Formats: sequence, structure tokens, C-alpha cells
Amino acid sequence: MTALGILTPATVREVAPQAVPRAVWRALLRRPAARIGLALALLLALVTLLGPLFTADPDLPDYADQLAPPGPVHWLGTDQAGRDLLARSIAAARTSVGAALLVMTLCAVVGVVVGTVSGAVGGRLDTVLTRFTDILLGLPTVVLTLAVIGVLGPGFWNLVLAMSATTWAPLARLARSVARGSAQRPDVIAARMAGVRPLRLALGHVLPATASQVLVAATLGLAEIVLLLGSLSFLGLGAQPPTAEWGNMLSTGRETFAYAPWQLVGPGLGLILSITAATLVSDALRDVTDPGRRT
Repeated sequence: MTALGILTPATVREVAPQAVPRAVWRALLRRPAARIGLALALLLALVTLLGPLFTADPDLPDYADQLAPPGPVHWLGTDQAGRDLLARSIAAARTSVGAALLVMTLCAVVGVVVGTVSGAVGGRLDTVLTRFTDILLGLPTVVLTLAVIGVLGPGFWNLVLAMSATTWAPLARLARSVARGSAQRPDVIAARMAGVRPLRLALGHVLPATASQVLVAATLGLAEIVLLLGSLSFLGLGAQPPTAEWGNMLSTGRETFAYAPWQLVGPGLGLILSITAATLVSDALRDVTDPGRRT
């Protein structure tokens, strides 16, 4: 399964011919699960944005207050360096969720451009891009990501680049499918007959119609991206301490779980809430965009 595993070739056929995103979002907001997911996402966003105004410095150590249990001063306790875990969990939200959104955006951009050019231009370029996309789709995403990180080294930006470079292929396949259909629109045919160059035709006429649908489809894999980023960061491949990130906080807290289990509460709760929010919205979005699943 890929990090955007919900977008398998079968799913591409389901999602591709969907309606205008505005109508999709209206239908989405009518679903209770989507409203709950969006409410959780809004809560996380507010806590992430406003939390630093009311919490301590997440990177300020206090070795006289190491591994303090939750209390009135430190609501979630402190870590081995005496840093406030509530402040660090909120700071980690910016890193973890920001990384997931960045990966999703980069995947969507690369997927849209590659798929649109491939589907609209056609010919040898289409063959080359399609074969390369098929190769990426046939490789395990985690293994491929680990290989890229092995070359680049661990770190926040390296992990973002590695995941972006290995998870765009399903979106490119979807974009190609949409682009091939858009290429038969009357305005596109007229532009082609007027002598518009293939690349300009793809980017100027086909790309706008493709981008909106791929952006909707990209959100389907957000929960899996958050989970994979957290897992790889837990292994020490993401943001490095003292930078707060849910995965590396869980890894650090694991060492003291027997006598300071509160270290896992903040990052664990953050991951659960973010994955739940993304899953609820993604499932509702898939129900809306897949006619076979509508009730």
C-alpha cells in the first residue's frame, strides 16, 4: 500500500469523473462524520495557533523540574529536560501537521503537472511518464522512502522531500485519467486546431480542470501521510531533538514509560485526534465522490 494507498488504480476510476468541487464540499458538509472531522481539525488549528500565547517556551529546559508529573503548573508534566510537555505537544502539532500538509501539497502539485502533461500531450512523453509512474506504483512506499532517506539523511526537510518524491504517483495516475477526458472538450479541441502547442495546451487549458479534482483526491490520503510521518519520526528519521515532533516525542517518552507514562499523553493524543479528523473527513469525502458508496 502507498502512503496515498486509498488512490489505487481502481479508486482512480471511481474518483475521476466527479462533479465540481464546490458541489462536493456542499455535499460533504451535510454529513455528520465530516462535520465532526472538520470540528476536530478546527480545534487542532486553534490550539496550534493560540496555544503558544498561553503556554511556556517549549524548548526551555528546567533540570530542577525533570519528569515532573501533571499538575497545576505543568498540565501534562515535563520531560527529561524539564520542558513543559503541553507546550511541546502544541509546538509538535505545527511540525507534524505542517509536514503532512506540505507533503500532500507537493504530491498534488507534482501529480497534477506530471499527469496533466502526460494525458494531454500524449505520444512518447506520455509513454515515458506513464511507465515511470507505473514503476513507482509497483514499489512499496515505505521501503522507497527509507531508501531516499538513506541517501539524504534524517531530518525534517529530508523526510518531507523523501515522502513527496515517493507518494505522488497515484495522483499523477488520476490526473492523467482526468486530463485524457478533458482533452476531448470542445474548447480544448478548438485550441488544438488553432495551433496551440501541446505543452501550453496542457498547462493552460487542461490543468485547471485537473487540479481541482486532484486536490480533492489528495485529501483522501492525508490520514495515512500523518501516520507514516509519525512512524518514521518515531524511528528517528524526521525532525531531530530538540525540535518538537509527535513521533520523536513518543520515541523519547518510550524510554521512561515505566515511571513517567505522562510523556506519551500529549503526542499520542495529538496523533489520535489528527488522524481521526483526517479519516472522518476522508471517508466522508470518498462517500461523496464515489457514486457507488452514496446512500
